[in-house]
Amino acid sequence: MPGPSHRAPLLPLLTGVALAAVLGGGLTMRFVGQARRDATEEAERRQHVVALSALVTLAQQAGSDEERLRAQVTAWQAQNPQIASARVLMMGGLRLLASTAKADQGERAAPRRLDRAEKPFFDRGQRLATAVSTNREEQTARKPEIEIELAPAEGGARRLSLAAPVETDEGVVGMVEVETGPLPPSPGEPWLPYLLVLLVPLALAFGATLVLGPRRAALAAVALLVVSGALVLLARYGGQRVAASRREGADRVAEQVRKQTQLVAFLLKPEGDAAPAPALTPSAWDQDAFRRPLGQVSDAGTLDLDKLATASHKPDVALGRSLLAANVLAMGLLLFVALGGASRLGATLRKNRQAYLYIAPAMIGMLVLVFFPFFYGITLSFTDQNLYNTNQSISDLFIGLKNYGDILGDFAIVKQGEGGSVVNYLNFYWTLGFTIVWTVTNVTIGVTSGLILALILNTKGLAFRPVYRVLLILPWAMPNYITALIWKGMFHRQFGVINHVIQMFGGSAISWFDRPFTSFLTALITNGWLSFPFMMVVSLGALQSIPADLYEAARVDGANRWQQFRAITLPSLRPALVPAVVLSVVWTFNMFNIIYLVTAGEPGGATEILVTQAFKFAFERYRYGYAAAYSTVIFIILLVYGSIQNRLSKATEA
Repeated sequence: MPGPSHRAPLLPLLTGVALAAVLGGGLTMRFVGQARRDATEEAERRQHVVALSALVTLAQQAGSDEERLRAQVTAWQAQNPQIASARVLMMGGLRLLASTAKADQGERAAPRRLDRAEKPFFDRGQRLATAVSTNREEQTARKPEIEIELAPAEGGARRLSLAAPVETDEGVVGMVEVETGPLPPSPGEPWLPYLLVLLVPLALAFGATLVLGPRRAALAAVALLVVSGALVLLARYGGQRVAASRREGADRVAEQVRKQTQLVAFLLKPEGDAAPAPALTPSAWDQDAFRRPLGQVSDAGTLDLDKLATASHKPDVALGRSLLAANVLAMGLLLFVALGGASRLGATLRKNRQAYLYIAPAMIGMLVLVFFPFFYGITLSFTDQNLYNTNQSISDLFIGLKNYGDILGDFAIVKQGEGGSVVNYLNFYWTLGFTIVWTVTNVTIGVTSGLILALILNTKGLAFRPVYRVLLILPWAMPNYITALIWKGMFHRQFGVINHVIQMFGGSAISWFDRPFTSFLTALITNGWLSFPFMMVVSLGALQSIPADLYEAARVDGANRWQQFRAITLPSLRPALVPAVVLSVVWTFNMFNIIYLVTAGEPGGATEILVTQAFKFAFERYRYGYAAAYSTVIFIILLVYGSIQNRLSKATEA
């Protein structure tokens, strides 16, 4: 038994080892199990795609011989017990040519026209035909040409519903749909290796306390080595199991290709010597959702191990990162507990539990509504996520700093076009420069006009001062998007009141949004109208807090009004104005409503600011990862500005 000097580090050390082993082993088990399930499900999906593609080949080869097609579908179904039903649709005429589904027996047996209740079946064929034509026109793989849906089966099992187009020289003429039987359950993970990861490090750590005594740092180092080594061995074991699952799944796909090749060749074998058997390309049956061959299986049904290794590289890298992260988290938890951090944190929580209970709702709200979206957006900025790949995981879309390189590395503000040099309004540095000009001019106008009005309202004996205050604060009180839309209407070329006034004095109507400068003026005037009340209120409050004795003493000393303003008013306003200016800069820098509602970036994006440009990258161009990187750059710019401004002005001290 350890002595009293051993007991002090023993409990936190063993607790840390146990928690780290549970966390690291549990995460490793989860990541490995998920990777094996993904490999198994991917192999199942590929096997059924091979079977579906073989049936599509039969439908294409049958041509207009419907009797032959129905016989082949029935024979094909009999040799594929894993398939619950198969249906062949002819798009022209809305005809069901062949079906082995139980619902299509008796009076509803094929061939027949589809009824109203089968509209989703026809719509599926239309979607596939549209996907094929879209991809051919755009010369890209944008829309899936094979639909694969997961649906529940009896007893809580899973089944797949797959559909692919039947394409001939005339285009997409039909669709083949198959539904599988219940899929086998996902593979489980053995618990013995994970139990050893917990017990062996505990035993070794306990033995280290007997040898090293109460030396906390040495014990923590030994515990780190022991737990980390156990997790590394566990990760290697799990990686071998994942690789075995992938190889087993690939072998099943290759076996399916061989089986379907023999079956299709038999069904297409001509009678007598009337015609040669059609040439088959079974390797193309193993394809992705865009009908692109994966190339892992040859026409003879043999597995290409090099292609399999290439296809496994990306998921292996993602799994390795996940396992490394699990190890790092476990080591951090071990150090935190073993070195006494957990006990100190627990003591602090117990001591101040009432205060923490009071702030807990606010912290939870901040975590859910602010911090999680914020960090998720930053994570998204390292991906290539867009409208067409949102179903893929972040690890699959990870591209590192490419988005930031594309944003910050493009200095081509001016490009050469057919008509000469043109400004690239989508360039980040053009938009940044315009945003800075927009911010500086708006803040200058807002501060100057607000301060002048505050000085006027602070004049003693001013008649109707309460009325003026109410009237001047109305632009701030109204919703800014309503004000923005009103001003946009006032700047309308044909119906706007501003052009009507110009024409009353002999001028000509101005197309405000056709040129960058006039379009900028419309947004500047609108935002100036909205921004001066805030500065006026801040300045007026600060003015009224200045003691009148200071002005009386200055007048006694012979100071004129300008000298009083420069020596008393401005220094007294500084503590109130500087934080208001910092806040106004941040607001104006991100003033989305005015730009979006008044100018809409016209002409051609010339008057976009950074935040509206980020919005359009996300919701008009659907480049979510790029827009997230754009937003992160905006945040960094404002963070740097705010930090420098606070350091120089010391506006937020005390």
